[in-house]
Amino acid sequence: MKTSRVPKFYEKSQKERLAIIAQFAELSEEETALLKKYGALEFETADRMIENVYSTFSLPLGIATNFKVNGKEVLIPFALEEPSVVAAASNAAKMSAGFLAKATDPIMIGQIQLVKVKDPQGAIAKVKEKEKELLEKANSGDSTLVKFGGGARELQGKTIETPRGKMVIFHLLVDVRDAMGANAVNTMCERISSDIEQITGGETRLKIISNLAIHRTVKASCIWKKETLGEEAIERVLDAYEFAANDEFRACTHNKGIMNGIDAVVIATGNDFRAVEAGAHAYASRSGKYEPLTKYYKNNSGDLVGEIELPLAVGLVGGATKTHPTAKINVKILGVKTASELAEIIASVGLAQNFAAMRALANEGIQSGHMKLHAKNIAVAAGAEGKKIEEVAAAMVAEGKISVGRAKEILEGKK
Repeated sequence: MKTSRVPKFYEKSQKERLAIIAQFAELSEEETALLKKYGALEFETADRMIENVYSTFSLPLGIATNFKVNGKEVLIPFALEEPSVVAAASNAAKMSAGFLAKATDPIMIGQIQLVKVKDPQGAIAKVKEKEKELLEKANSGDSTLVKFGGGARELQGKTIETPRGKMVIFHLLVDVRDAMGANAVNTMCERISSDIEQITGGETRLKIISNLAIHRTVKASCIWKKETLGEEAIERVLDAYEFAANDEFRACTHNKGIMNGIDAVVIATGNDFRAVEAGAHAYASRSGKYEPLTKYYKNNSGDLVGEIELPLAVGLVGGATKTHPTAKINVKILGVKTASELAEIIASVGLAQNFAAMRALANEGIQSGHMKLHAKNIAVAAGAEGKKIEEVAAAMVAEGKISVGRAKEILEGKK
């Protein structure tokens, strides 16, 4: 029976870790061998992905353990450079009762900007009259998306006031199914823009997707039992949350911690973390005030309840998700079949990451655990090599003095 609970995963060798992951995800020998190479992205593949390729840049891939999302055991690949993130998420999941998550339909927004419109409200009304024909034309060039149940769904119009005059903005709502959707949405917007010009008498400018995907959101929740956390720890977390909920300076770093986990999974699966970041922070500001993406409260039993809600435009088809060989393996490790399922896992990771950070900050402080895990990097920065890295790191941790200066002193034999 599959389980994401892997005791002392961090103590196991690379061979042991890969064996556990391979068994869990039923990876083939070829896929497992590819993960051993630490360089799965060959030049020819990379050269097709972006321009002017000369090499590749690797990030560590770690596995977050202990996660159960919607009743399903999952091992979650993280791609990032920051120590303690994987460990924190794994520990938060271990302490939890599991995560419940639900994604909305994958509706993305394409924006068509219209200028030089003499009668803005009349233009919107005329376009709405032709909405059916415009949607049919938008869908006419993407038979695959339509075949799988997706396609353009609705046209919405609004006006905005600018120093250059009033503009009319149309929102084309598109169900993109298991794609992130940028290419499909942009193409549809461009396909119908000339028709909108003819209908309104205006001139179109930008025809582009919006990354503020307010119709494509995910909610996740989790309960941490008071018997596990302790009542004082719960009160401390609630105080930390209220700080973030009422101060934008704290809220910014609060949300950055959420994105530590979210971005790591988005990158590992070959998705666009910049689009996800932009959407998340814009969503956090939708009330006119920058706010946390999570909230916390006590239930009737006195347990801590955490919730998260944010837009998550991630896909399983197209882009690097289908091009990057390691991204494809990471999707297989996750065992997801739809983009919505992937989004639900990612939202759960964001909640776990946030809880772990708040619990640490409100109790022993963030630096204690973080710096212990960062000690090896400090040792390398001081010039340690080979076995000396472990020795210097262990010595600094034992002393509680973790700095480049102290690492150099230890290398020089100074007490």
